[in-house]
This record gives sequence, structure tokens and C-alpha cells, in this order.
Amino acid sequence: MSLDIKRPNINKTKKKKTGFIVKMQLNNNNRSGHNKSNLFFIFFRNYYRWVIWLFLSLYFFTSYFSGDHPSPSTTTTSLLSNHQTSSSLPSRALIESSAIVKPALSTGMKIYVYDLPARFNADWVTASDRCASHLFAAEVAIHRALLSDSSVRTLEPEEADFFFVPVYVSCNFSTVNGFPSLSHARSLISSAVDFLSDRYPFWNRTRGSDHIFVASHDFGACFHAMEDMAIEEGIPEFMKNSIILQTFGVNYKHPCQEAEHVVIPPYIPPESVQRALNRAPANRRRDIWAFFRGKMEVNPKNISGRFYSKGVRTAILKKYGGRRRFHLNRHRFAGYRSEIVRSVFCLCPLGWAPWSPRLVESAVLGCVPVVIADGIQLPFSETVRWSEISLTVAEKDVKNLRKILERVAATNLSSIQRNLREPALKRALLYNVPMMEGDATWHILEALRRKLHRSYRMSQ
Repeated sequence: MSLDIKRPNINKTKKKKTGFIVKMQLNNNNRSGHNKSNLFFIFFRNYYRWVIWLFLSLYFFTSYFSGDHPSPSTTTTSLLSNHQTSSSLPSRALIESSAIVKPALSTGMKIYVYDLPARFNADWVTASDRCASHLFAAEVAIHRALLSDSSVRTLEPEEADFFFVPVYVSCNFSTVNGFPSLSHARSLISSAVDFLSDRYPFWNRTRGSDHIFVASHDFGACFHAMEDMAIEEGIPEFMKNSIILQTFGVNYKHPCQEAEHVVIPPYIPPESVQRALNRAPANRRRDIWAFFRGKMEVNPKNISGRFYSKGVRTAILKKYGGRRRFHLNRHRFAGYRSEIVRSVFCLCPLGWAPWSPRLVESAVLGCVPVVIADGIQLPFSETVRWSEISLTVAEKDVKNLRKILERVAATNLSSIQRNLREPALKRALLYNVPMMEGDATWHILEALRRKLHRSYRMSQ
């Protein structure tokens, strides 16, 4: 076989494409074979694009119908860490009425829920309905969810890996400002520990290392709303060996998290979320660009003389109050969740503590949470990829907040909003009774499962 390479004559009257024409000739005298080869080559040269397109189309068409394809429901776990099973968080409605089987918890982990006298829990709910519905009500929701789940709860304490101590300390509402008073918390929990240690052997044998408390307050088990006072008082000594489920969490050393702990979301009633979604505009249009409603001081009004929110909220108000694209309001409004549903960005600055219920409210209602709290540890950070559903802005960068939000709006806003629509992520931040697979209590149990080394039963 010989290979001749010739450049076409550019002087011909009929214009041709520039390039090289490759002719293949057989080294024999068979003229007919030579002509057939040339005809085949000319055909291939002129129509090769159509031939390739035809074969590729047939290939992809047959591959689509013959291959295995993932179920659409598997995309709901895309923003959760890989240790979870693909069946653990099915894509369903945000609020469901029936419990779901929890295969990830089939490790045999069991929790014994102490049956304490009503003065430690039930009496507080009877005295005020708010006890079971305000932002600190995770202590009530978790207790009720555990009581309703027979797959995890055991009625035989000898079979238990962990022991849940149901004490409601956030239900002593002040008549002065309507907020929970924590002055009684230490004595109430101490009394509960005395009660169960006198009647059961389980606290004493481990000094409470396999016992679980809920501290859903500003600074967790330090039981004070002001950070300096919380640090000064610290966690009660008798609780330091236990596991504490707390809304407070930071990613640096802090006296109020010097016990084994799990950072949990604040409580938001699921039914209130559904009502807000039902009231959303029919076209789902978000006509509020940046939203915040809550306490913003012009001057410090508390007895300490310090600014609330370390002055961050004041800086936001002074810089962006009255700006057309910022919907800022200092007054309470019972229907404010209907404003969140209409908003693109929801500001979540720190209060006295770094965390805020706005974080959960924003995420489950599809508004991009803008977290402004240096060093905050977000709930379930081991499983929820917060970086893909929220923004974090340093407190010192509040002065550049508008530019930061504009840059996000011009780049990856649609991706964040798409991630926020994942039902699995929304469910992870809400508590349900009975517990549902993938909800907040379920994630707490997953976190406890990773602490089974503390179980006395497992160590025997």
C-alpha cells in the first residue's frame, strides 16, 4: 500500500476547502478494485460526520434502555455525608404523618427513658402550652419521640446502652419578659439525679457517663443567657461526665462544651412550617431580597451596658436600614415565617449566643441562611453539608454584606436554592412525634450510635 498526500489546487475556479486530501492506492493493476476503493473513500470523506452521528445516537439510545439507572429518590441524600444508606432518607413530602422504618439504627442500640415524677417534666407542660412549642422545646420533643419509638426504647434498664433523663428546665417562663428563666435549672436537674441515683444503680456504676441530658439553652448546660456568667458558673460538676444534647456549639475550646455533647437544632414546630409553606405565593416568587426581623438595638439597653449580638445586629441596622433591597424590622410579628418564604437571603446573626432559630426556619422554608456568628458549630455538622445550603459571613465583614450577597446571587445562588429544596435536608432539622426516619431525633440517635463506646453494657 502506498500513501500519496497532495494539496488541492487553489487556482481552480471552483473554490474548495483548504486542507489535505489523502488518497489510498493499492499496488496492483486491478483497475476496478482501485475505482471501488476510491469511490468508498470519497463517500466516507463526504458523509463521515453523518455516519459517526448515527452510530453514536444508536449507542446512547440502546445504553439508556439497557443500563441500570438510579432512582430519583437517591438524590435526596446528595448533601448528606456518605456514611448514610441510600434508603435512609427517601424523597417524600416535608411533613409526613406516619413513622418510617429506621434501618440505620438496627445495631441493637437501646435507650432507657427514666420515668421521673411529673414535677420534673409533665407539670411544666401542663402549666404552659409554650413549654412544648417555643424555640427551647427540643427537650420536650426528644422525650416524646423516644417514648413513641419501640425500636430504640427499652423498658428493661439492664438492656440499655444509654439512659435518658427527661427534665424540662426551659419551661419556667419569666413574667417580666416572657423568656425562660434558668435560675432553677441546676437545682432541678440535681434533684432529678438524686432521685434516680437513690432508686437505680445505673448512675452510680458509671458516674453518669452513659446518661443523656438535653440543654437547649443559649449556652447549653452552663444554664445562663449571658456568656460571661455562663463561663463563670460552668457546667455542673455532676453533669460533666454525661452526654449533653445542646443547641450551643462552637469550633473552639469553650467551658460550656467541656462535656461529651451533640449539637442539635433548636425546636421549630413542623406544623408551623407547613402553614407557612401553604401561605406562600402561588407563583413561589421571592420578592424580598435580604430579610431580618428581630431584636436590633440602636443603643445598649441591657443592664450590662453591652450591645446585644456583640453589636453585629446594630451594625446591620445602621448600614442597611432603609435600603430598598434590605427588609429589616425590629418589631415582633407572629406571621414572620410568611416573610421568610418570600425571601431570597435570610440573615442569621448571633444573639447572646451564636445560634439562632432563624437558621432552621430559613433552611426549611427555602431562604438561604446567612450565618453571621464567628466560630459557630452548626447542628449535625458531621452529616449535613452546611456549606452547600448556607452562607457564612464573618462578623467583621458585615459592612460588605451587600456586595457579598450580590456576588453569590450572580454566581451560585441557584445551586444553593436547589440544595435547600431537598426534603432530606429539611427533615433533618425538624423534630417529629412519632420520630421519622431522617428527622432531628433520628440524627441524634445516629450521633449517639457513634458513642456506643460509652455504653456500660457494651463494655461487659
